[in-house]
Amino acid sequence: MCGRFSLTATKEEIEEQLLVELFEYHPRFNIAPSQPVLSVISDGEKRRAGYLRWGLVPVWAKDPKIGYKMINARGETVDEKPAFKRLLIRRRCLIVADGFYEWKRTEENKKPYRITVNEGILTFAGLWDRWKSNDKEIVSCTILTTKPNEFMKGIHDRMPVILGGEDRNVWLDPGVKDKQILKNLIKPYPTQGMNAYEVSTLVNSPKNETQECIRSLVE
Repeated sequence: MCGRFSLTATKEEIEEQLLVELFEYHPRFNIAPSQPVLSVISDGEKRRAGYLRWGLVPVWAKDPKIGYKMINARGETVDEKPAFKRLLIRRRCLIVADGFYEWKRTEENKKPYRITVNEGILTFAGLWDRWKSNDKEIVSCTILTTKPNEFMKGIHDRMPVILGGEDRNVWLDPGVKDKQILKNLIKPYPTQGMNAYEVSTLVNSPKNETQECIRSLVE
């Protein structure tokens, strides 16, 4: 799964790499479910960046608390599940990060690692939806996950779907409605493009939001 990540890149780096304009931005070191996450959508002509709540609340949900259980969507079945299959065709987004955290099981405990990619900025494949009830509205998202690549197998049995290059354009293009084309993008990121290092257990609590969260323990 993907349950925590960071975004510490500069505003200029994000704008340049993702071809968006940011009106509101500040770095984050320990982003957690239910919090706002920087996301990108497209109408086919122009990209827009803004914040969605992490934890999908489907339009049909009776209770918005369902979002706490829907921070991730399994890529293998995303076109089958009622909460996701409509969104796969109609409401796709990119969720922006520059690293994500995963906990490796050891004999003693779980050790947190921060995983990054050579590209610097990474984008998760996401789905979003808009929920309304009376005068309340929640625009939320979920991050797709897939089986781990060889690099990630030593840390965890799942990993987020990371899109780069042309795959980002295809995922954001609302004109792409072929499920097979979209599912072909839901795959492990290339092993050779990834890095990982152990970090402090500070990241275990979402209350901790400091630069110490991303610092390597072996520095």
